[in-house]
Amino acid sequence: MTRLSDSPERYGPVSRTLHWGMAALFAAQFVSAAAHWALPRENALRETLWGYHANLGATLFLLVLLRGVWGLMNMKQRPTHSGKMGQAAVAGHVAIYTLMVIVPVVRLLDAAGGTRGFSYFGIPIFPAHETAIAWTQIAAEWHGEMGWALALLVLGHIAVATIWHGAIQRDNTLGRMAR
Repeated sequence: MTRLSDSPERYGPVSRTLHWGMAALFAAQFVSAAAHWALPRENALRETLWGYHANLGATLFLLVLLRGVWGLMNMKQRPTHSGKMGQAAVAGHVAIYTLMVIVPVVRLLDAAGGTRGFSYFGIPIFPAHETAIAWTQIAAEWHGEMGWALALLVLGHIAVATIWHGAIQRDNTLGRMAR
């Protein structure tokens, strides 16, 4: 493969760029959700941060799909996970990826059948309906809770990477994704 691809020793520049770029965007997404939840209505900061939440979520969804395809294309040459901790790492990544897909999908489904519709940076994607389609609204009721579960998984991911791999094992796992 090319130098852009992953190898058993390290993640390539495409994987690293997607990882760290998405990490920054997810941090912004979680900050916007926290502000929406914690700050009072009519608060300018709350409204400013919340104003980009839907577009940022859709952008992250597209990046998740791109990153998933790239990861599958590089699966055989990526660094391996072994033993019980390796199995735990795989399970944790599966959980994170599952929520990174499900959380935006339920909101997009809600928009597709809802009364508000959805535009991506001004480009109409789903028109508004006069009456919401009931079945499209059901799972969307869990969007926020699943988003916070994703945030907790991400915090766990950060903790394991920095504490277990960085401070305890000192096994260069961080180095494979950082350089």
